[in-house]
Amino acid sequence: MSFSRDFLAHCAKVIETIDADALESAAQHLAKVRDREGRLFIIGSGGGAGHASHATCDFRKICNIETYAPYDNVSELTARVNDEGWDTTLSNWLKVSRLSSRDGLLVFSVGGGSTERNISPNLVNAVAFAKERGATIVGIVGKDGGYTAREADAAIIIPPVESNLVTPLTEGFQAVMWHLLVSHPLLQVNAAKWESETLKA
Repeated sequence: MSFSRDFLAHCAKVIETIDADALESAAQHLAKVRDREGRLFIIGSGGGAGHASHATCDFRKICNIETYAPYDNVSELTARVNDEGWDTTLSNWLKVSRLSSRDGLLVFSVGGGSTERNISPNLVNAVAFAKERGATIVGIVGKDGGYTAREADAAIIIPPVESNLVTPLTEGFQAVMWHLLVSHPLLQVNAAKWESETLKA
C-alpha cells in the first residue's frame, strides 16, 4: 500500500474506535456553560493554539457562546513569557479574566500535559487553575490524554492507532471533533454559511 492509502486507513480506524459517548458528554458540558451564561476559553500550544483560534470563531458564530483564545493576544503572550515565564502564561491570563465556575476551558493537546515529565506546563497550570475555580474542563487530546484527560469533566481521546503518526492524526482529528461539536444539536444555534445558502435554495 502507498503512504496515502495507509494514512487514510489509519484515519478510518480512528473513526471506528473513537468514543462517541465522550463526544456526547463534551457537548452536554459545553451546552451547560452556555446555559449558565458562562464563557469558554480555548487553549493549546503549537497546532493546538491554531485550533483554538479557529474554534473560537466557530463556538462564537455558530453556537452563540462567548469564547476566547488567550494566545491570540500576542502582545500579552510575549510580555508574560518575557516577564513571568512560559509556565504561567495561560493560568495568569485566566486569573485576570476572573475564571469562575460558570465558565469552561477547552484544551487541544496531543499529550495533555504531564507534571511528572514537565511537558506542556502551561496547559497543566491552566487546567489546575480551572479545576481550582470549579470551571468545566473539556479536553480533545491524544495518546492517554495525560493531565488534561485525568482532570477533565469530559475527555475526547483520539485513539493512538499508529505510533509513528500520533501528532498528525491527533491534530487532524481535533479539527474534526470540534466541528462535530459546533454542529451538534445541543450546541448549534446558527447555520454555517453554505448550509444557510442551501436552506434558501
